[in-house]
Formats: sequence, C-alpha cells, structure tokens
Amino acid sequence: MRILFFMILSCILLLACNKEPGDPEPIGMGEPQIDRGNSVLPYVVIETAGLAIKNEPKIDATMSIYDGDRLIQNNYIGIEYRGSTSFRLSEKWSYDIETRDIDGEDLDTSFFGFPAEEDWLLLGHVVDKDEDLIFDRSLMYNYLGHELYRKLGRYTSRIEFVEVEVNGSYEGVYLFMEELKRDGDRIDVSKLQIDENEGEDVTGGYIISIDKTTAVNSDIERPLEYYLDNWNDDAMYTEDICWRSQYSIFGDLLSSAAYGPPYHADQYLETYFQYEYPKATEITPQQKAYIQTYFHDFETALLSEVELSSAEHYSNYIDVSSFVDYFIINELCRNVDAYRISTNLYKDKNEKLNLGPVWDFNIGFDGSGRIPAERWVIEYNDFVDRDPWMVPFWWSTLIRDDHFRSELKARWTAIRNNELVTEAITGLVDETAAYLVDNKAMQRNYERWKPGEENNYTSAISSLKTYLETRASWMDQEIAQF
Repeated sequence: MRILFFMILSCILLLACNKEPGDPEPIGMGEPQIDRGNSVLPYVVIETAGLAIKNEPKIDATMSIYDGDRLIQNNYIGIEYRGSTSFRLSEKWSYDIETRDIDGEDLDTSFFGFPAEEDWLLLGHVVDKDEDLIFDRSLMYNYLGHELYRKLGRYTSRIEFVEVEVNGSYEGVYLFMEELKRDGDRIDVSKLQIDENEGEDVTGGYIISIDKTTAVNSDIERPLEYYLDNWNDDAMYTEDICWRSQYSIFGDLLSSAAYGPPYHADQYLETYFQYEYPKATEITPQQKAYIQTYFHDFETALLSEVELSSAEHYSNYIDVSSFVDYFIINELCRNVDAYRISTNLYKDKNEKLNLGPVWDFNIGFDGSGRIPAERWVIEYNDFVDRDPWMVPFWWSTLIRDDHFRSELKARWTAIRNNELVTEAITGLVDETAAYLVDNKAMQRNYERWKPGEENNYTSAISSLKTYLETRASWMDQEIAQF
C-alpha cells in the first residue's frame, strides 16, 4: 500500500508547476480549494491519495501548509482520528499527526518555529449539526487555557490557529498543537532506561495520567463505526496499563477489588493512574513498584495531620507550586474535565511529583454547566452524583490545608497584579477574536459547520469576557479569606 501511495505522489510531483524560487520542493501537496482572500491564518492541506482515514492505525498522507497562496512547508505524515467522547459526539473530528520521511520512518520536524518533533495534533471544537450541539462557540477555549497557563511560566503545548482542508473538503478552524510527551522541549523529564531499576536511577522520569482509557487491543484494526459507540473502552482499567489508588475519593481505604468491569457500581469511588512514560508496554516491574509506592506515600502523607516541618508532610512529595498553578488556571477556566480526567503528572529523577501540563478545556469557561460560576471546580463531587470519574480526595484535603492555602493566596495575589490582571485576560480574548474575525476564519468555519452561528459570535465573545471578569473577581474574594 505504501508503494502505491508514493507512486501516486510521484505522479502529482511531475504535474506540479508554477513554483516560485525559494519555495520548498513539492512532495505531492494539495492546493487550497477555497478562496481565503487576504487571510494570514496558516492553511493546512492534507491529502491521503484516496486512502480512508482511520481511528487507528495511522495511514500515509501528505500535509502542505500555506501562508496566503504561498506554500511554506510540506511533509509526509501519518494521520489518524483522535478523541474518545469528542469523537463520538462531534461531526468535526480531530487528528493525530506523525511526521515521516519518504520511507515512512518518524522524522522530527519543526512547524511555526516550534521545536522539532514528530508527534502533533490538529484539535477541532465539538460540533454536531443534527443535534444542534456546539462546545465552545468562541473557538478559543483550549487556546486560552493553554496560553494563560503559559503566562505563569509553565510548559504547555505550543499552539497555532490554522484552517484545515482534507482531501479537498474544507474542515474549518483548528488548533495545531504539540502532542504531550517526554522530550527536552515538552515534558522535560529524564529518559528512564529499562535497566534503571534501583537507587536514584529508578526515581525518574515518569509521566502519569488520570484519565479515561483508550481502545483496548489497539493493535487490532476495527471499522470506524466501532469507535462511534465504544463507551466501554473509556473505563477498561487493567493492571497492565495502570494501578488504582488505595484510597477512595473520600480518602478511605478501598476494600473492593480493583480492575472491575466498566461502569461497575463502585467505579465512582476509584482513581486510576495510567502509565504514560515509560509506556505501559515498556515500564519494568521495579519501576512500576517505585512510582506506585511514591504515589501511595504522598496520598498517605496528605491524609496525615503532621507539622509542615515533619519529614512525613505531603509537601516533601509534591512540588506544591505546580499544584497551585494547576488549580489557578483550571479554576479560572472552570475546567470540569480537570482533576478527574485529562490530568497529567510527572516526576523527574530525584525530584518531587509535579502536576501538569494542563489539558482539554473544551467544556469549560462560560460553557460549563455542571459547576456554578461561584463554586470551585474541585467541588465537582457535590454537584455530580456518582460520575464514573470523580475528583480525588486530594483537592478537598488541600483546599483546607493551611500551607496550601497560604501558597495559593501568595501566588494568586502576585499574578493578579501582573500576568493575570483582568485587562490582560480580557485583552487576550479580544485579540484572539479579532484575529479569527478579521481573517474571516470564524465566518468560514461556521459556514461549514453551523450556518448563521457566525452572527452570534459577538455575543459569544461578550459572554466569555463577562464570565472571566466575574470568575476572577469571585476568586479574588474567596482567596482573600485564606
């Protein structure tokens, strides 16, 4: 199949013409099929030479990027759909991208000045025309969440707004983003070798997630229809890919057996930690034992009432400042997917456990209906009854802890006078909205997905700004009492 694919690309290459001096050599690029006027949003054209994109595995394709009418970059790629719940709910699908060389091997590549890597993603907002469903009418929830977190000096996925076309079909506004992974320019933890199983060697680096699971037996190729209704795969926790906290979401020791069937009666009580790096297929038994013990010791310390000066205090296990910053951004953005899913943690060699980077804001901000605007997102368990994914006891404990409250208050006070002053937050919204509107990308997106919705964009931006102003003011008042 790969030979046929590249034969087709070679034919396209022979037909390529009108190349300007200094333009990159074409490798079978597609050309934009719509007139974008004077838009300066990068335009991404993906061609699969007739191959159907799958949920997995990735198929061969090419990706060409245009600045106006000028081709600025093209690459061989592998592409597949991404997402679980969003994939089922949305007609506008997101994509995982892997840059490759002509032989199909991974190839580190830079886009938009980002550090070179091979793993990227194109993230679209959730929209279903038939169900009249739209998450994030502003098109900027994820962009704002990441940029606000970046303002605090934290690493998070670098992002560029783009428009996307796939096999001649215009697909709208997307975020071109870095996939989270271990890398010196992404999540910067030490490479943990398979023979590093004791002493300080085994102490890092690790990347762990609290999240839904992905499709089991991912090496089995399934029809696309399978992924539209595979809800059980979200909760298929097994000992091979994760471990369960010994404590319930209330901080009690669990007595039930772990790894029950999806959506069993007591699943809401459980918190599972998944191996992201090293991968579940590569982490050794000794490394598993180390990181599991470290998490358990942290959780036990968090539940213990000891003095800050004690060696058993929870702050000896975690970088408290990372928990504070994670809290601030997810609370400001009212991200109801934080804490309980879409949550990343990492631990470097001889270092404490860090929380972050942030992820997945698509049902946050003024679009979040599960948590009142004047309550903490960490109080999710008070508003949602027995969701399969609840907030761990960590947060109800931390928010009552004097040391955490003191750190949070100091940090919030400092950044509210600087990085997160109200004018800076709302100014970022205005700047982003103007970029999408002035280049008519917002209009083209809604002409494709929800004709007429573009007329509501001004009110959507006004609502978002009002929410942020109100939320930040409410946080000012709450945190001032700490």
